[in-house]
Amino acid sequence: MGRQATEMLKGTLEGIVLAILSTRAAYGYEITAWLREQGFSDIAEGTIYALLVRIEQRGLVDVAKVPSEKGPPRKVYSLNAQGREYLEEFWKTWAFLTERLEQLRQGGDQA
Repeated sequence: MGRQATEMLKGTLEGIVLAILSTRAAYGYEITAWLREQGFSDIAEGTIYALLVRIEQRGLVDVAKVPSEKGPPRKVYSLNAQGREYLEEFWKTWAFLTERLEQLRQGGDQA
């Protein structure tokens, strides 16, 4: 992934992680692994863990500690009602931005 893609990803990573958690509960490494499988190979595990701490502090997710076969319990994150509202707003904003960007790309005079 190039520098431009990395910079764009920084602005949307929170929404991407919330979207993942809207489909299933997951712990940090699972989220990182899924993102890497989707081609986001430059994402560091630490980036995801820091983001998870932030969204937990903001009350967007519920956290459960689940026993692990290898070491301490894992924190499993799931999207709660507040997180779903935030994600809905993220998708509205995303739709607005992508529509405007597509207009610009096609040379429309809406700019």
